[in-house]
Amino acid sequence: MAGLVVYLCMILLRGHMSNNLRLAIFTETFLPKVDGIVTVTCILLDYLRKVGAEAIIFAPGPHPESYAGYRIVSVPGVPFPIYPEVTMAVPGKRSMEILEEFDPTIIHVMNPVLTGLRGMMFARDLNKPLVASFQAHLMEMVRFYGFGALQEPLWSIHRYVYQHADYCLAPSRRVVSELEGRGFGQVGLWRRGVDVERFSPDYVDEAMRYELSGGNPDKVLLLSVGRLAAEKQVEQILPVLDSVPNAHLAIVGDGPHREKLEEIFAGRPVTFTGYKSGEELSRAYASADMFLFPSSTIETFGLVAAEALASGIPVVSSNVGGVPEIITPGVNGYMFEPGDTRTMVEQVRELAADPFKRQAMGVAAREAMCKMSWDEVMGELLTVYDGIVQNFHQKQAIAS
Repeated sequence: MAGLVVYLCMILLRGHMSNNLRLAIFTETFLPKVDGIVTVTCILLDYLRKVGAEAIIFAPGPHPESYAGYRIVSVPGVPFPIYPEVTMAVPGKRSMEILEEFDPTIIHVMNPVLTGLRGMMFARDLNKPLVASFQAHLMEMVRFYGFGALQEPLWSIHRYVYQHADYCLAPSRRVVSELEGRGFGQVGLWRRGVDVERFSPDYVDEAMRYELSGGNPDKVLLLSVGRLAAEKQVEQILPVLDSVPNAHLAIVGDGPHREKLEEIFAGRPVTFTGYKSGEELSRAYASADMFLFPSSTIETFGLVAAEALASGIPVVSSNVGGVPEIITPGVNGYMFEPGDTRTMVEQVRELAADPFKRQAMGVAAREAMCKMSWDEVMGELLTVYDGIVQNFHQKQAIAS
């Protein structure tokens, strides 16, 4: 009985908090770009709309004028030289005026670099509480592209912002540990969820399987989903196709590396579909036999792996980001050390030869993901916001 009372009090508190929440988000990337940061930001905004909170987004353009009914303020900038998909943007006087008029309860900077750095300064100038979340490993990205000299300056910017935030968040325990080891102070876990209604075995579709398999639905259908950028290292799947003769690979996504990948996989049993979203993406996941995730260095979580598991298919993934937190080797998938393509080939070959094992792993995968509701995850985040706001004002009262 006491537990029920506590639970009901938490629900009432959350409802009261969400009705009064006015959240300002500063993000380095947003729609129409498609990546993990954008996906999580959109899920957060959808949840805020559902619970009646207010929000405003500051992001580099071009982008839609609004999302989920929330205004998006365009921040001018220039493309990042080594990664043109990312815009270096610094909010100016106009952004400050709009923010001041909006009068946020709290400011959240997503993966702060330049846009987030200015968001931090705005929070200080307006005397507002600030939360910073680490969502993409930009330091590993610049190293991957041969600009290792930029790593420490970028770490310094990140550390500066996080040390001046009232609270810091990271998407996996591995990243939490890394940031705390680099002097970021105490970092909280903002775990990731998955929409188990949108990603479900119920979306298995013969027509989709026919499309993904290039008209060969009886082959073992391997799936890769995500933005096609060099750091995703999709080409590491090539040895699998050379070693598993009855396999066909479907690559769902698009990006700057697509043309190069089409050259690399030329003559192999591969289908490039471009981006898929909504129900089409749900059907693509559910209609495959297994999901491959070879990314070696840059992932902070691996959201696509969670979506595949929720869709009821086993995942064969490199041991990166938050993947070890959702895969139990031999139960719902397999993991290999980054770059160890030989082990990846062996794991895929084993699953390709045993449809009963694939089915059993798929059932276990689905069961595990049903415990990771996005509503629960975002509800926890709102509770964190509330604690930050209360603590901020208590400190102010003591100081005065």
